[in-house]
Amino acid sequence: MPIVMPSSLSLSSLILISVLLLFHAGRVRCTPSDDNTPSSPPLVSSTNSSSKHRHRWVGPIGYRVITVDVNGTGQFRSVQAAVDAVPDNNRMNVVINISAGCYVEKVVVPATKSYITFQGAGRDVTVIEWHDRASDPGPNGQQLRTYRTASVTVFANYFSARNISFKNTAPAPMPGMEGWQAAAFRISGDKAYFSGCGFYGAQDTLCDDAGRHYFKDCYIEGSIDFIFGNGRSMYKDCVMHSIATKFGSIAAHKRKYVDEKTGFAFVGCQVTGTGPLYVGRALGQYSRIVYAYTYFDDIVTQEGWDDWNHVDKKNKTVFFGVYKCRGPGAAAARGVSFARELDFESAHPFLVKSFVNGRHWIAPSDA
Repeated sequence: MPIVMPSSLSLSSLILISVLLLFHAGRVRCTPSDDNTPSSPPLVSSTNSSSKHRHRWVGPIGYRVITVDVNGTGQFRSVQAAVDAVPDNNRMNVVINISAGCYVEKVVVPATKSYITFQGAGRDVTVIEWHDRASDPGPNGQQLRTYRTASVTVFANYFSARNISFKNTAPAPMPGMEGWQAAAFRISGDKAYFSGCGFYGAQDTLCDDAGRHYFKDCYIEGSIDFIFGNGRSMYKDCVMHSIATKFGSIAAHKRKYVDEKTGFAFVGCQVTGTGPLYVGRALGQYSRIVYAYTYFDDIVTQEGWDDWNHVDKKNKTVFFGVYKCRGPGAAAARGVSFARELDFESAHPFLVKSFVNGRHWIAPSDA
């Protein structure tokens, strides 16, 4: 039906009314039509008419199970063969069920193979192990260096592992020995989840290299810097067990810049084994490590923390903190002036899974 305007209106008034009508129609047409559709499960921004950003989870499609058995009753005998069977640019949830046994092999999950889960039969019975050291020659004849010693390396995003152990069986070095770094596991992908896993080695056991990671109910064993890297990771209800002799250290964090969001948060953990032991070392200029609600056995060195070289003045720039820790070694964990006794407000960001943006990728039952 045509719109009839009063004859008394001026031309300028008619133009103004027309513009307002067109603007209203444009607003109606631009309103998203799928506002009430359920969000599907990484994060995609969508913009509504008020220019506010929303995030929707866009996850894998479908489900596939691959079986591995070292005795030959599965689809594959080796874990690497199962990983190789996953296509590049994978968009499917792939669970690799790994039967009980010792898998003596070096495994790499490339960046093109996201959404893979290693499901073991229990961390005491399903083990992947290798024996490389940093000074060992690689395929090109050059030394491997630390990061390439890992028995298992994961570059892919959305990796998870449950009820399985990873070992590097190279002998433990004495403090100061060169080239004996030997990683059991390296995680360089984003949004990785570990539950009920074991990590066994000596120097540099777990290379928590880069990305956001969540470790729950895991056992991590080593002697010197046995958790190290620049990851943004939460360790919840984990056991860190030291096999150090003359001295050792748990965590060495490599945060280089003040605006990086990386750090290690240990919440509800236990520190056991032998010492004396530093609880943290400043591998990076802005290293960030926090222990909360953690039990320390009587193995912590009097200083508690180490600024690495006493030259770069890292004690002025690091963020080392403790919150409501206990046990006979807890007082030593607060031993140096640059380790802070946190209050609830300053500790809270490190106590919850939002430290790793976990609300978007960790199921409530898994946290």
